[in-house]
Amino acid sequence: MSLATTAVEPAESPLTPESWGKLGMWVFLAGDAMSFGALLAGYGAIRAGSLDWPIPQEILGIKLTAFMTFLLICSSLTMVKGLSAIKHGDSKGLVRFMLVTALSGLVFLGLQAYEWTHLIQHGLTLTSNPYGSYLFGTTFYLITGFHGAHVTVGVIYLTIIALRGMKGKYSAENANGVEIAGLYWHFVDLVWILVFTFVYLI
Repeated sequence: MSLATTAVEPAESPLTPESWGKLGMWVFLAGDAMSFGALLAGYGAIRAGSLDWPIPQEILGIKLTAFMTFLLICSSLTMVKGLSAIKHGDSKGLVRFMLVTALSGLVFLGLQAYEWTHLIQHGLTLTSNPYGSYLFGTTFYLITGFHGAHVTVGVIYLTIIALRGMKGKYSAENANGVEIAGLYWHFVDLVWILVFTFVYLI
């Protein structure tokens, strides 16, 4: 009499520390996306209800901001190159691309500071606007400032990744930390494209 063998279903693999890190970042980004969504929705509602809302293109520097947008898009590409480098065991490539990405973020912040200074000198503040509704300035500085804070955090984050890369903390088998940083940076870039479209162009 032969014993029948029964196939055992393989157990689901538990979440690893690496996947927990990615899951945590995705949860954070989902919450952050709702924050930006609420700000942009509020901006749209205030603008729709205003009778003297100015035309953004007549006040804001579209050419400068278009360059800032292009810069962030390029920084997403260098982020991808950095992750690809470490996945191929190239630590120097990782450090180089992380520093270039962080530098792009710094240039973006510098240009945003220049834009803000120029607008404030021309009377656009949180509570005043010579071009129409003062709420334009309030919402503009709130949304772009909130995004600028995220870019600042991203620059610090990427610099830390670069410093850890110099110490050999990442390798082809241990690139998860770089990938998580990439999720954050790509999110920041994507949000800016939405901000640029809704606040500057429409």
